[in-house]
Amino acid sequence: MSLKIDERCAPADCATMADVRQGVDALDRALVTLLAERQRYMDAAARIKSDRDAVLDRARIEDVVAKVTAAAREAGLSEAIAEPVWRTLVDRCIAYEFDRWDEIRAKG
Repeated sequence: MSLKIDERCAPADCATMADVRQGVDALDRALVTLLAERQRYMDAAARIKSDRDAVLDRARIEDVVAKVTAAAREAGLSEAIAEPVWRTLVDRCIAYEFDRWDEIRAKG
């Protein structure tokens, strides 16, 4: 998948709040596209995992958060933003995966 982000000013080139908002809105649309793809991986996980107990994997959660916080440091994203955002994202993705796991098994 090739992600296209709408036209926007670089943050350092923003001269008005309209420029800032245009950039934020463009990035939000791109993030939604990426999160939708991430959700499709949760669909795949729900399909692949044969045991419902495997949906919640605390070691994997900590691994994901550690990788994200390391990537955040490298990218200049505050860990105070990255960690809670990803913990919430992972929590909601797990809830989604549980629902999908149940739906898939109810059909079969």
